[in-house]
Amino acid sequence: MALRLQHPAPDAKLDSMNTRTFPSLPRAPFALQDARHLLVLAMLALPVAGHLSGTSGKLSLLFLVVVAAIDAVIGVRPAASTPHVWPATRHAWFSGFLYAYVFLHMALLVWSIAIVASNPSIEDALWRAVSIGFVTGTFGITIAHELGHRPSRLDRVLSQLLLVTVCYGHFYVEHNRGHHARVGTLSDPATARFGESFFRFYPRTVVGSFTHAWRLEAMRLETQGGRAWSPGNRIVWHVGAALLLCTIAWLVAGLAGLVFFVFQSVVAFTLLELVNYVEHYGLERKRDATGRIERVEPHHSWNSDTWFGNAILVNLQRHSDHHADSSRPYEALRSIDAAPQLPAGYAGMILLALLPPLWFRVMDGRALAASVSVPAGSGIN
Repeated sequence: MALRLQHPAPDAKLDSMNTRTFPSLPRAPFALQDARHLLVLAMLALPVAGHLSGTSGKLSLLFLVVVAAIDAVIGVRPAASTPHVWPATRHAWFSGFLYAYVFLHMALLVWSIAIVASNPSIEDALWRAVSIGFVTGTFGITIAHELGHRPSRLDRVLSQLLLVTVCYGHFYVEHNRGHHARVGTLSDPATARFGESFFRFYPRTVVGSFTHAWRLEAMRLETQGGRAWSPGNRIVWHVGAALLLCTIAWLVAGLAGLVFFVFQSVVAFTLLELVNYVEHYGLERKRDATGRIERVEPHHSWNSDTWFGNAILVNLQRHSDHHADSSRPYEALRSIDAAPQLPAGYAGMILLALLPPLWFRVMDGRALAASVSVPAGSGIN
């Protein structure tokens, strides 16, 4: 039977479900709580501090542990959950902050390759790749995700630029046109199935996301009378750009430079797929009597509203609202209390996902409860 999907309605009305969503009252275009996202830019200093202290990469292994601990200590701050009214005219700061990150992201990669060129040690290149990969994966891909959902051509170009720096440009196609339509179904490679460990999910999603992105581009070009193997295929450009960056790294810093660039990419997109694993684990969209897949609803995504996690991930943890309306910018995402809630922030959940027996013990009961206890009135209207 052909897969038929119902898509979420734009700007879904979820206010009645969210005890921390406030009426759409006039607000200042910029609030002090919004400054917490500047912590993202501060995180770019971590690899530099590691280099200066001679511990580049090694301390990065504690990154998730430290973030999880901060999340646990600070917890949820209700005041920081107040969303900006949307649709609304946006304050320039909200975009300018993201553009500043793109510039610093690129500068960090250039600086790192220059350091590797001055010390062409494979071991040092690998440790440096770990340090940089935690930044390009945690923050670079998150901001690429945010920019990739915007209508501005500039924003979408910057999104793809960030993604090719981690050799994962196809995510731009697959996430926007594939994942958002197929989330919670067996045909979505980025939805982790109930009882599936991360280590089984990982190869399936890495390979499946790329192949599905290619199919999406092939279908798009076919409807336009074109061919898959043509300059119009975005995947061809993404792969070509990644290969060009690999070549530049090799020419500038030799084999160590190539090893650094490739391995930081692997670290980065592995973190992305760990987040994908956490976001939808075990949550499934059901078929109705006609075989139609139900449309995306809040109970198809896991949420967390930890203050620190949402500060450094530009509210990515408010994932149900993102799937309700993917055009809603990060500062306007709402915390949906009636959606399934994670017992910790993303950092803590990623650590848990790396220990499958513990993950299953903590999450399987929650996933089953979420699938049979859909909140009344939780549909997207």
